[in-house]
Amino acid sequence: MGIGGSIFLIAVGAIFAFAVQADVGWLNLNVVGWVLMLAGVAGLLVTLYFWNSRRRAVVAPAERVVTERAVPVQSDRVVQEYREVRRPGPTV
Repeated sequence: MGIGGSIFLIAVGAIFAFAVQADVGWLNLNVVGWVLMLAGVAGLLVTLYFWNSRRRAVVAPAERVVTERAVPVQSDRVVQEYREVRRPGPTV
């Protein structure tokens, strides 16, 4: 449903529950308003739960830890490699 749809349901439910004083006969608008507000709150909670579950970090198992150094070390100094690639073509 999303956050926007949930807030919309809460707002429409609050209008029906607190602002409308009409008698429809067999339909009680106060109850309809409360049901819409509860559906909006439930939708908001479900949406926030799924958003938070997507943000969890994935932790790699301990067997996949790389023990080799990615950058060569020479006499306690880190040496970074620099490679330049030149393509044949006109020189400007």
